[in-house]
Amino acid sequence: MTSTPSMDNQSRDAAYWAQPVSTMKVGRMPTGALNLNVEGRQTMSPLQGFGQLWQKTFRVPLSGTSIKPAEVIKTWKENFPTFWPKWDHFYKPVTGIAPGEVALINMLLPGDIPVGVPISTGVLVIYADDESFTFMNPLGHMFAGWITFSAYEVDGCTIAQIQLLVRCNDPIYELGFRLGFTKSENRFWQYTLAQVATHFGANEPVQTQIVCVDRRVQWSQFWNIWQNAAIHTVMYRMLTPFRWTFSRRSAEK
Repeated sequence: MTSTPSMDNQSRDAAYWAQPVSTMKVGRMPTGALNLNVEGRQTMSPLQGFGQLWQKTFRVPLSGTSIKPAEVIKTWKENFPTFWPKWDHFYKPVTGIAPGEVALINMLLPGDIPVGVPISTGVLVIYADDESFTFMNPLGHMFAGWITFSAYEVDGCTIAQIQLLVRCNDPIYELGFRLGFTKSENRFWQYTLAQVATHFGANEPVQTQIVCVDRRVQWSQFWNIWQNAAIHTVMYRMLTPFRWTFSRRSAEK
């Protein structure tokens, strides 16, 4: 007979979850980060996105190592930005990857080559414990949904894994990913996971499983397009010279 979890167990588990919030709030900003399309934006579950719903799973066995899942996650949290391509910037929260913290992201679409459309966005850490952590994206991000990074053991071998349950946030992103950006995005996560494996001295290939959970688009979410972070980022950069000119003239008065 299964016993009912005690209040103490529930309280300990609650410590791994972020407190419910209606909008994202950025804390102390890391040096060099651009807080754009994040502050005040609502978080988006897969139910709130526009495009088809996908579950993508990337995993790699850390064969030939004695590393344990908790050690993988500890290292992954501490060094998360270093596992991304060098032209994309993940600004880890000053207090680390912990429940309720917001990280800023300045990157390029499609994400695996150093050319493309700039996008400034971020993620909310909604869960983090010793063996996994999960990000949730804001309105305007490429995706509405959750991205979970985890490690677990199978037959004495530790497996590192990234799993996404996401929809494209608006019609522009959906069109772009149907035209090929999705392949580049897959390579982005494969690269990231391969970097994690290399860090621990493993060289197994990354295994990829992609399932379309729902092929329908949600036309009720069409107007998410007004908050498209890529469009807002391009406009922000185009107006940068005018902001500099205005700031200089204001300082001279």
